[in-house]
Amino acid sequence: MYVKPKKLLDTSQSNTKILKTNKKEMIKLFPNGFRIASLSMMPDQKLCPWSKNAGCFDLCLKTSGRALMFDSISVARQNKTDYYHTDKTEFLTQLRKELSNFEKLCSKTNIKPVARLNVYSDIQWERHNIPQDFPNIYFYDYTKQAQRLGKLPENYKLVFSYSGKKEYQSQVKKALEHDVPIAVVFNPKMPDEFLGREVINGDESDIVNMESGKKIVGLKYKRTKASNDEMLASDFVINTDIIATG
Repeated sequence: MYVKPKKLLDTSQSNTKILKTNKKEMIKLFPNGFRIASLSMMPDQKLCPWSKNAGCFDLCLKTSGRALMFDSISVARQNKTDYYHTDKTEFLTQLRKELSNFEKLCSKTNIKPVARLNVYSDIQWERHNIPQDFPNIYFYDYTKQAQRLGKLPENYKLVFSYSGKKEYQSQVKKALEHDVPIAVVFNPKMPDEFLGREVINGDESDIVNMESGKKIVGLKYKRTKASNDEMLASDFVINTDIIATG
């Protein structure tokens, strides 16, 4: 049984996955500055429908960062997930209210409101008309659902998340048909090219990744509680030593 959260959104930008967005190059996109609201939920097969096929569920960064140190963070994320599954209507009502308040707060200081609602999930927020209802907010996320690509409102940007798993290649094939960035996790280093596309360093700025176009967004593998040698040999993490010698 969930306890209704007092807040769904984090606007403190304390999450390590959000902090990397605060870079100088962001001035080009948002000259007056920006502020990010993020939603961190505990992922499951319903919230991340392609995570099993992609082989990324056990590698998920849900167990990294501050969640490694504070169990309360994981409990809070699970509570939000239970809330979403149990009373989606009320959840969406609360989310809209918080986004509205966030937008007003940013307007007072003339900065751009930015939102990442799938920090650890892969919910199709466009189906709930969330980005459509807030056209002044810049929404961005990563996704493993290729069918979402090319069907989004102008204020919602996505990067497709790659995996080499055989069961996932139908999604990869669909994603390659679009001129969108594709995120790939590499270990131990990043190559200059992958899938015939230039590789850029995706660990510097998420929003710059969203605007990078037809490129590979290279992400360095981060170790989690669940990490082991078997996972490093998985098709989700691309071993660049094998690429170099194979």
